[in-house]
Amino acid sequence: MIDLKNKVMIVTGGSRGIGASICLSAAAQGAKVLVNYVSNSESASSVVEDIEKNGGDAIAVKADVTDMSSVQEMVTLALESWSKIDILVNNAAIWNESPIEMMSDAVADETMSINFNGSLNCIRAVVPTMIKQGSGSIINISSTAAQRGEAFHSHYAASKGAINSLTKSLASELGPKGIRVNSVCPGWTYTDMTAEVFRGGSDLVIAETIPLRRIGKPEDCAAAVLFLASDDASYITGISLNVNGGSVLTG
Repeated sequence: MIDLKNKVMIVTGGSRGIGASICLSAAAQGAKVLVNYVSNSESASSVVEDIEKNGGDAIAVKADVTDMSSVQEMVTLALESWSKIDILVNNAAIWNESPIEMMSDAVADETMSINFNGSLNCIRAVVPTMIKQGSGSIINISSTAAQRGEAFHSHYAASKGAINSLTKSLASELGPKGIRVNSVCPGWTYTDMTAEVFRGGSDLVIAETIPLRRIGKPEDCAAAVLFLASDDASYITGISLNVNGGSVLTG
């Protein structure tokens, strides 16, 4: 069983979907969890309440990952609450459709700002603490789109491809300092972000294209994150772990 007892974890975009599942699952295994959100305070508070009902320790913190000063304040709150940061999960992201010939500067910039720059900001903010500790685990939520591309979402796929490259580069750079860096690449997953796509039974059609014949659940991704965050994965760094039912067979 995964043991995260007394580990301190920050999860960006932790108020819903995959992020909320990671928060709840990590707390169930003993982690102290900072649930980050940018706008949905009610959902973030609900996640914290669920964790506390079950005897866990969590706080909800509003922070815009694209704003470095906001990120620094979030990290400071984590340190004031628990005096250390063991795990960072970069989950905050957006996914908007845009044909390339119609893509505006605003759409392209927002996607890269949140999906890539936001993750980079959080890493920059926590790494000094992890270096002092001599340990840490950073897990970036990427996507199968980074591996195979995704029509009409080229900006999203590019942002997640950059995440995978960042993961490998920092695994090499930070490994000697005791910090592991990995990414998780979900395939199709039932979340608020994909709800519109799955309307009208299209999820059943998509499931038929997946070798395991089902759409993923947020808990599937959370399980992979918890493994990489745990000491069970102490000799694993620099990987992109697929959680996609076999829809993309690449590492």
